[in-house]
Amino acid sequence: MAELNLDPNKDPQLSKEELAARREEITTFYKDNIPHLTVQAEYEDLLATIEKARAERMQAQMFMAQQYADQKEGAVDPNSEEGKAFQEAMANAVDPK
Repeated sequence: MAELNLDPNKDPQLSKEELAARREEITTFYKDNIPHLTVQAEYEDLLATIEKARAERMQAQMFMAQQYADQKEGAVDPNSEEGKAFQEAMANAVDPK
């Protein structure tokens, strides 16, 4: 392998053979890491899916709590369409069909 020249003031001069060998090393490195990166990408996608589901669940819980509080305060008529939908949602949450 060619010796690394880390001096930014010097322009490294590589022969065509050294350049081809270096390109081959880089290509091999990337190809060797593709399976690991694929697993990492799958892991990150799963984490994102879990976080999205958590956020949606939290939003639904906050909505239900707000509706329950509004209904307890008398802001929502329990006989209205909204009140009936809320009661049905609460019943399904307790005893899903």
